[in-house]
Amino acid sequence: MTKNGDLMGIGMTSERTRIRLIERLQSHGITNQRVLDVMLQVPRHLFVDEALSHRAYEDTALPIGFNQTISQPYIVARMMQAMLATPQTPKRVLEIGTGSGYEAAVLSQLVDEVYTIERVRSLYDKSRRLLQQLKLNNVYVHYGDGLLGWPKSAPYDAIIVSAAGPQVPVELLHQLVNGGRMVIPVGGEHDVQELQIITRQGEQFSALLLEQVRFVPLVKGVVK
Repeated sequence: MTKNGDLMGIGMTSERTRIRLIERLQSHGITNQRVLDVMLQVPRHLFVDEALSHRAYEDTALPIGFNQTISQPYIVARMMQAMLATPQTPKRVLEIGTGSGYEAAVLSQLVDEVYTIERVRSLYDKSRRLLQQLKLNNVYVHYGDGLLGWPKSAPYDAIIVSAAGPQVPVELLHQLVNGGRMVIPVGGEHDVQELQIITRQGEQFSALLLEQVRFVPLVKGVVK
């Protein structure tokens, strides 16, 4: 049963294929049952090109055009699990880098409201259309510069960043509520990147390293 929208029953692929992916996530340390249930339900094959749909439930990143990728399922699950590891479940979440819309669809089943930003106009148009078709009415998609966040709808209980830059963007830090957390990869395109949890306490921010990762670059500006 989903929290919002029509994710169940749409173009169902082999249940065995999906279950294999969940078993792999469990073997790599994903223990949050809510995250595992949602990852089982969300139809990842709808968020990749048809030519790659047979690979949709492999635990790997796949290209979606414009030098962008749909994130590896393990990384999505890891970020969701880290976001939820708080005494109080986040209700309002900002995602930087909508991409195909897959991560926003996962988030939509875990929190009350998802605000997601995409800088590439074609990806924005495509993901917004798909999320609307799936009737994910708690997802709000914005075309803009992710480095600036979405201050109009701030503050957020959590922020998920799906691209890596050499520093944590200050503008995003100040869009967190007190006690909020940001899950973000930090590092240059050719450097070691670290997935971090940044927690806000007043005007102080503490960082916790999760693991090394590889993300596309966090880039300033928009692509029309």
